[in-house]
Amino acid sequence: MENKSNRIGIDVQNARGFYGRRAGKSLNERQALLMKDFLKELAIDIEVSAPKPLKDLFSKQVESVWLESGFGGGEHLIHRAKENPTIGYIGVEPFRNGMAKALVEIEAEGLDNIRLYNEEAGPLLDWLPEGQLDGFYLLYPDPWPKKRHFKRRFVNMKNLDRIARLLKPQKEFRFASDIDSYVKWTVDHCDRHSEFSWLEEKEENSLKPWENWPGTRYEAKALREARQPRYLTFLRK
Repeated sequence: MENKSNRIGIDVQNARGFYGRRAGKSLNERQALLMKDFLKELAIDIEVSAPKPLKDLFSKQVESVWLESGFGGGEHLIHRAKENPTIGYIGVEPFRNGMAKALVEIEAEGLDNIRLYNEEAGPLLDWLPEGQLDGFYLLYPDPWPKKRHFKRRFVNMKNLDRIARLLKPQKEFRFASDIDSYVKWTVDHCDRHSEFSWLEEKEENSLKPWENWPGTRYEAKALREARQPRYLTFLRK
């Protein structure tokens, strides 16, 4: 079988670690209050044992659980939670301002099928029980576009091992980016990983977003700047 990395041309590199800002401008009064109090109600505590089944993490009964790592301002996470009230969503975002923005909307909508983690994803992914996720989103992650920074990208073999461990068989890892080098990087890494297969098979088949896609502010910026978003789906074997 032809290697996908050869079809789209990418140098193989390893990536690990977490980089990036943890906070931006000062929070307004409401955001600060929600970060202080409301976040405590939704935050996942990895100092205790993980629930088995994972669905017990939620205060209401849910049929399945998805995770979004690095949800930004929460537009997609909240859209999916509203659209699918019987699905539990775990949202991960270490950036304080993004978390605060999401909390405002979660409270306003009265959503009870979201749990949050306000740190980098690695420790949470190691804490979660094996084979309990029905889907994993990584949408517009920091691209670290300079070649010398590729090692900082979230997609690396260690994190793919983590995602593969958590996903149920035949469930999806969904990735979106407008940065060509990161798209190629991700296809290459997943192609080399024994537990993932790329459903689109060719880059030209990855132009269409997933069903009921709400868009994100990062995507809107990419389109304004004439960059083409790509939507990749990898199946956990």
